[in-house]
Amino acid sequence: MSVVRLSICMPTYNFGEFIAETLASIVPQLAPGVEIVILDGGSTDNTSEAVRPFLEGSLPVRYVRQDARGGIDRDMARTVELAHGEYCWLFSSDDIMKPGAIARVLGEIESGFDIYVCGLTLCDRDMNVLEEHRVSRASWGATFDLRDAADRQRYFGLAVTTTALFSFMGSIILRRRRWMEHGLDEGYIGSCWAHVVRILRMIPSGLKLKYLGESLLMKRGGNDSFMDKGLVHRYSIAIDGYHRIAQDVFGEDALESRHMRRVIVNEFTPKVFFFAKVQCLRNRLPLAISDVAELDRLAAKAYRDPGLRNFVYSIIYRMLPVWVYERARTMYKRLRRMAA
Repeated sequence: MSVVRLSICMPTYNFGEFIAETLASIVPQLAPGVEIVILDGGSTDNTSEAVRPFLEGSLPVRYVRQDARGGIDRDMARTVELAHGEYCWLFSSDDIMKPGAIARVLGEIESGFDIYVCGLTLCDRDMNVLEEHRVSRASWGATFDLRDAADRQRYFGLAVTTTALFSFMGSIILRRRRWMEHGLDEGYIGSCWAHVVRILRMIPSGLKLKYLGESLLMKRGGNDSFMDKGLVHRYSIAIDGYHRIAQDVFGEDALESRHMRRVIVNEFTPKVFFFAKVQCLRNRLPLAISDVAELDRLAAKAYRDPGLRNFVYSIIYRMLPVWVYERARTMYKRLRRMAA
């Protein structure tokens, strides 16, 4: 069997509506030494039928179906286990790979880093482009040895969003051997972040990273598989999750932990919390009351570190009436329509 340099690792569950489009963006780019590994976590929709045309002929596409859903943490880990590649690109089964992306990655992995982080383009559910996602202030092509304290703190300090800290699997290309050196932390099963902890725990034994920066994929919005329990619960996955990871891996007062909490604040500004609060209050259901209380808890947690920004954000969130936000949002939408 020829040497596999790169495995596109794709865990999926009930994404039959999208996976054919995803595969169609990848298959024309396949080159010698590249494979696609799909792990179906027991889908109940038409996923198997959508994948079937890509299994015909001699395409290097493998499809493994489980009888029961394992959840994203187990399924992602299992997909990498099934891979034959020296490197694995974790890829969502509803996103679109940009033309030339595989050739770019094959060229990059020749440099032999343990992990590569690429950029992405945010789209709506119909794949209309919204904006380029900010990941890091690091220069494209910048390299870091995360075992070195100064280098690690520099990388964490340049992070703009949690994508730089490995939250979005489609931005991660990693050396499979390093991944397999560390087991799956059972305590993080169901958190959605088991892969983040696994990567961060590679650092003491050496983790050389290259920040590619360039967007290599288009991320589909409006299709968050972690939204099954509502928007507020989705917020808690991110805020509680990254605070917990920071504590467990680095300790409460470590500079890396402070940067992880800072990045969470970048993603959860008062505007984000007000948007969720408006959704809760519009429901006018008993559950909405507990949701608002949960939002209050999450905002207090997100803005708890000392600093001017957190102080201002906390005041805005606690003092600004929701109707002011709604009115400002309505005005903004009108101005945008007029400008268009």
